[in-house]
Amino acid sequence: MPITIHSEGGAGEVTGSRHILTVDGKRYLIDCGAFQGKREVAEKKNKTLVRDPSGLESCVLTHAHFDHCGMLPLLVKREFKGNIFSTPATRDLANIIMMDSAHIQARDAEYLSKQAKKKGEVFDWKPLYDEKDVIRATSQFVTVSYNRPMLIGDGVTVELFDAGHILGSAMVRAEVRDASGKKVTIAFTGDLGRKNKPIIRDPQTMPPVDYVVLESTYGDRLHESSADALDRLAAIVNDTVKRGGKLIIPSFAIERTQELVYHFHTLVDARRIPEIPIYVDSPMAINATSIFQIHPECYDLETNEAFLQHHENPFGFNQLHFTSSVEESKAINNLKGPAIIISADGMCEAGRIQHHLINNVENPATTILIVGYMAEHTLGRRIRDRQSELHIHGEIFRLKARVEEINAFSAHADYQESWDWLSSMDLSGLKTVFLVHGEAESIAAFEKFLRGKGLKDVRVVKYGETYEL
Repeated sequence: MPITIHSEGGAGEVTGSRHILTVDGKRYLIDCGAFQGKREVAEKKNKTLVRDPSGLESCVLTHAHFDHCGMLPLLVKREFKGNIFSTPATRDLANIIMMDSAHIQARDAEYLSKQAKKKGEVFDWKPLYDEKDVIRATSQFVTVSYNRPMLIGDGVTVELFDAGHILGSAMVRAEVRDASGKKVTIAFTGDLGRKNKPIIRDPQTMPPVDYVVLESTYGDRLHESSADALDRLAAIVNDTVKRGGKLIIPSFAIERTQELVYHFHTLVDARRIPEIPIYVDSPMAINATSIFQIHPECYDLETNEAFLQHHENPFGFNQLHFTSSVEESKAINNLKGPAIIISADGMCEAGRIQHHLINNVENPATTILIVGYMAEHTLGRRIRDRQSELHIHGEIFRLKARVEEINAFSAHADYQESWDWLSSMDLSGLKTVFLVHGEAESIAAFEKFLRGKGLKDVRVVKYGETYEL
């Protein structure tokens, strides 16, 4: 039987990563993410999941972002009983992400039920999974440190390499030998990070492989430099303060929030921005920050020295406030004067960020700062594209706030950074690069770029199509 890979998510789009490696008829799942975007479409794809979950041998999770781990509880609910391999930090963060999703689904069900009752309609929507499913999924995790080869099935050994994307993120190098004795090596990058990011280490160079499954999120653009980004961040803060407004930052609770806090700490210390209140308004971000504090093994040298040797907390300072309760969150909107509000969800599709937008999006003194990727059909994408009307909670709001964007804070490598990482390997034996996790224009540009670098076999992975290795 041939050794194959195919994708049931994250192919031709940026969310819902699910890639399957098949060896001698046995299937191994790399990531089990949730689709994000239009509610009806995303729910349909999430319900579809993967074929025959109970028949999967095991799953390897690259990192804890929702679009990579969000459907693991549904996988377990549908009788997947295998191990879920990940780094320790990924397990801890994924537990927070999955439990938060279960809570959101439960609240959505309650809200939609009340709305249907008011209209005299029949309500039949149910959450895809609940807290018990999350607990079951978490119990199936087996943690593996970086650079510790692990046998996960007959003839299948995986080794995790630091991806430099978020805390605990990993690239998967699979060494496979089938029953006939054929041997191949495959790298799954998951989400590839960037060099010189604060807090976490740079992406590791990987030994040579035969095949690479490579993400393409920013395959058509270059990020600005970190120094330029800090200059712009300081300028945006100072301009917003001058106008007496609030700076609202939709941010992923994991990594981006902690990185922003780190940068604001640096700018305040350097007196480049005034000491104004900074609110991290996301219970999940607060929980994630506590997990950052107990996983110093993932830190880069600079953060390690500051945190461990000098006992300085890079995630907290005088003007920083963590708001956990709903009452505290609501009180932020009643504050007068400038403030910085960092709140989840990163794509503005759910969570407290929507309430801050409702209260501030029509105020010309407000600045909304986009610091991460906004998938198609999300509220965040509509804000990034500066659409004049925004639909939030069934109401229409006029976008009068200023919208700024800094891509340098993205945790995804751009096309040059991706090539720098790829070309750091010995490519003499590389047969094929498979491109996943990108929208059509981004993937097409990246494919052209890689071919221009001399790679002869670059393929754009299509949803559900099988590729023989």
